[in-house]
Amino acid sequence: MAKSIFSPCFTSFASQQNSKSSLLSFLRNRSTDHAAGLGRPISLKLSSFSSSSSSSCQYSQSLSSRYLAITSGALKTAEYSHATKSRDLEETVSLETRPRPTILVSEKLGEPGLDILRSFGNVDCSYDLSPEQLCEKISSCDALIVRSGTKVTRQVLEAAKGRLKVVGRAGVGIDNVDLQSATQFGCLVVNAPTANTVAAAEHGISLITAMARNVAQADASMKAGKWERNRYVGVSLVGKTIAVMGFGKVGSEVARRAKGLGMRVIAHDPYAPADRARAIGVDLVSFDQAISSADFISLHMPLTPTTSKIFNDDTFGKMKKGVRIINVARGGVIDEEALIRALDNGKVAQAALDVFTEEPPANDSKLVQHENVIVTPHLGASTKEAQEGVAIEIAEAVVGALKGELSATAVNAPMVPHEVLAELAPYVVLAEKLGRLAVQLVAGGTGIKSVKVVYQSARDPDDLDTRLLRAMITKGIIEPISSSIINLVNADFTAKEKGLRISEERAVVDASPEFPVHSIQVLISSVESKFASAISENAEISIEGRVKYGVPHLTRIGSFEVDVSLEGNLILCRQVDQPGMIGQVGKILGEGNINVSFMSVGRTVRRNKAIMAIGVDEEADNEALGKIGTVPAIEEFVFLKL
Repeated sequence: MAKSIFSPCFTSFASQQNSKSSLLSFLRNRSTDHAAGLGRPISLKLSSFSSSSSSSCQYSQSLSSRYLAITSGALKTAEYSHATKSRDLEETVSLETRPRPTILVSEKLGEPGLDILRSFGNVDCSYDLSPEQLCEKISSCDALIVRSGTKVTRQVLEAAKGRLKVVGRAGVGIDNVDLQSATQFGCLVVNAPTANTVAAAEHGISLITAMARNVAQADASMKAGKWERNRYVGVSLVGKTIAVMGFGKVGSEVARRAKGLGMRVIAHDPYAPADRARAIGVDLVSFDQAISSADFISLHMPLTPTTSKIFNDDTFGKMKKGVRIINVARGGVIDEEALIRALDNGKVAQAALDVFTEEPPANDSKLVQHENVIVTPHLGASTKEAQEGVAIEIAEAVVGALKGELSATAVNAPMVPHEVLAELAPYVVLAEKLGRLAVQLVAGGTGIKSVKVVYQSARDPDDLDTRLLRAMITKGIIEPISSSIINLVNADFTAKEKGLRISEERAVVDASPEFPVHSIQVLISSVESKFASAISENAEISIEGRVKYGVPHLTRIGSFEVDVSLEGNLILCRQVDQPGMIGQVGKILGEGNINVSFMSVGRTVRRNKAIMAIGVDEEADNEALGKIGTVPAIEEFVFLKL
């Protein structure tokens, strides 16, 4: 019988019997990586508890925060004192003292933040460093704080020679930090995602009102000695529909303020809970419904592979004639050439932009110079209050990280013991890809609230630590359309913040205990699906996968068994089970120069319904997909990016 569990622990060590030896092994290995004298004085007390869930959680959290703390030290001695009346164990690890840490601030930071840093370490404020100068300085620094101008590349991290413990990004976006290399070099990356929320929302509203009343153009006209009242007649905001694309912190604040201006507010965000939106009078709708019915469209979505140039010729074509666009999010979500065309043909009446694909844009940029566009130089967070708030938030995060405390704003994964990674590696990939598949099957506008994950394993449930797998499923679900970077540290926190509850069940099956996991099933309830066949008998989106020969496979979708290697991209078709279907679809893809890597057909009853799964190397274009949809025996299909 399946054993149901839900663990809020998401820290770096599990409360297993070998935690002590793993930790001490880590300490010894780390001691060889640093010269003597680099360790901070740390007294480390580790307590093992009974096997109850609350005690296990306490234990793993205690281990984790110390695990991060000791990464800066060289192990000298380890002393053990054993309690005999219970299972409690106390260990004291003495580490050699070290000087105050050096914190390099490479871009201007508010004084309140600098005061926090100075109270803990030696602060070096060196602005406008060249890449070469940064590489030269970084080897003597324990922490680095940047804004958007400093590029923290692999070369910078290599030049740190293992001393750099944390990079703090004073702001939200981390496009300028090489996260993969930072993780590889054991460097934690933290950001400051909340302090500039109100400032960005206020700037968005100021652009909306300035655009609607032609404030910038009229100001320039008057300063040129003109008086053109008839030329700059604006539009009212009262009664107009504004679509907020991305209903996170900034988007929801823009929505509140737009309601105060008398506007009707709709929003699109696949993760926003409908009840939270309704609480402020906002209707959640699909992407297409949002862009086709809005008079104003305000962008607050992150820049991800999914959202890159999502506003293009095709999406502009679906909008009302005379729509107005506001962007205070990320420049890359708009195809700027397509926007120019839409402005020139009148589809888009005006645009107000604070961000651009390339910053700063070229002096002769057609978009910047367009008479129906007002622009600002990325001022969304540029208020005195926001700058002070960001400075304090990032300073506290960096100091906390140097102390070894877990940070809710950590955006890359902590180091995981090699033996754990080696065993779970293929299942980690499977978990993330199942999450990515599941979220793409959800129809827009409904929002995801509850996800259940079922692990089947031949091992005892207590021997399977699923936190890393759960984190990767969360990563797969949230990252494709979110700016959040998910890892073992922040997975549960981010899911909770977005109103997403992830529960787990473990089922013991008759299989080989040599492998940690037999299969993983992901179930999403209370949502509509783009692919109706993915809905199980319990009215949930249901997909299941296994690792075969070291490669992740999709083995079930809805009630249909399939055998699909999760590589490349995937087309799923529900069809009438009859001869010739593979040939027809294969011909269409061949004519479109789309290479097929595999095909698999699963069915429930012979000559009834079947699911055809087609792996393709390239992204299928709309023309090819449209032709597939015209095949009479195909009842529905969906294209999925892996």
